[in-house]
Amino acid sequence: MSISQISILIAVLGILVAIIAFFWGTSHSTKEFIKIDNRTSNVWKDFWIGMILLALALIFPAFGAGKYLLSQIVLFFIWAAVVTQWNLIFGIAGIFTLGHMAVFAVGGYITSMIALYMGWNLWAALPVGALAAVVFSFLLGATIIRLRGPYIAIMTLAIAIVIQKLIVSDVDCFVTKDLICYNFTGGAKGLFGYGNFGFKELLGYKGKIYGEYYLSLTLLVLSTLFALFVIYSPLGSTFRSIRDNEIAAGSRGVNRIKYQLIVFTVSGIFTGLAGGVFAGLQTTMGPNVLSLSLLLFLLSMIVVGGRGTNWGPLIGAASLMLADTILRDFGQLRVAGLSLIILFAMIFLPNGLIGLLSNIFNWSPNKKENEDRVSIKNFIKSDRSKYLKRGKWIKKFGNENE
Repeated sequence: MSISQISILIAVLGILVAIIAFFWGTSHSTKEFIKIDNRTSNVWKDFWIGMILLALALIFPAFGAGKYLLSQIVLFFIWAAVVTQWNLIFGIAGIFTLGHMAVFAVGGYITSMIALYMGWNLWAALPVGALAAVVFSFLLGATIIRLRGPYIAIMTLAIAIVIQKLIVSDVDCFVTKDLICYNFTGGAKGLFGYGNFGFKELLGYKGKIYGEYYLSLTLLVLSTLFALFVIYSPLGSTFRSIRDNEIAAGSRGVNRIKYQLIVFTVSGIFTGLAGGVFAGLQTTMGPNVLSLSLLLFLLSMIVVGGRGTNWGPLIGAASLMLADTILRDFGQLRVAGLSLIILFAMIFLPNGLIGLLSNIFNWSPNKKENEDRVSIKNFIKSDRSKYLKRGKWIKKFGNENE
């Protein structure tokens, strides 16, 4: 059985499981409960959106996509997994951190170091790297406990820059293997020679890209499921309460410090795994993952897609990766083109692309509603007690007793 046939079979089985789960879930829910709890309908809506996207991703390689295209999609899956977790901190909890790529780097570096220096298989080193990323993310959250707003961004960015400079300045020989001197962190060259996930030996040279594709897809699926679980859980409601009104949340007994540490910790799990997967697929891990350009590129994915939304980061990652791939043919105009796209999205799409899509799908012309519309002048006159203060504006638009 070929790779394409296996992909189609997996997609069909996934759709069948989704249909069974849907009817099982609806049969165990009363109509009254569905009417009262809007969250239930949102869960099922996200479930079907996810199943459609997953089915498309599973069968995509069967359409004969080239190796270059699949490699770009693999990179998209990894970045999308990172921004879905970053969105938990920045979008859901409202903490403006710029140190998330440092968590990603810790996961990748620890995974590659364990494989290189201790001779572990990358599959065994992967969970250790993720655990190290979780610990580092917890410590990162602990360092900014007493900071607010832009001060958090400055502090976390400074930590990421310091880590990058420490890696680049590492020039001492740590160990010599096969007449090659390795720095502890790899220095400016980065770490290499620590192996891979073995897809070439398992699937052959041509099938290697398919193994990388489905591994990164699995990472994105698990990361998205985890993010949605947190968003719909009581933790997600607590994070949003701190984001929307910290004083009101504190008056109801919400401990900001406690939940700030929790959101940093939980977001580090799949961020660290993404770093380890990135290191294994790229077969090299360098300080370029901590570059400011890459950090701003991933942050723009959240903003363009829709900060604090369920699917916004994923849509933002897809759109910016697509734009970046197209603009590569324009040389020096690539950065300018990406900057204009991000700028226009911030000005004309304050809720991101997900807000635009929501408006399109929820829009329905209503004749009666159009007939009931009034002019701006009449609107202001009828509601001036709510929108305007008494004074010259009232005199301009008419007498108060009209």
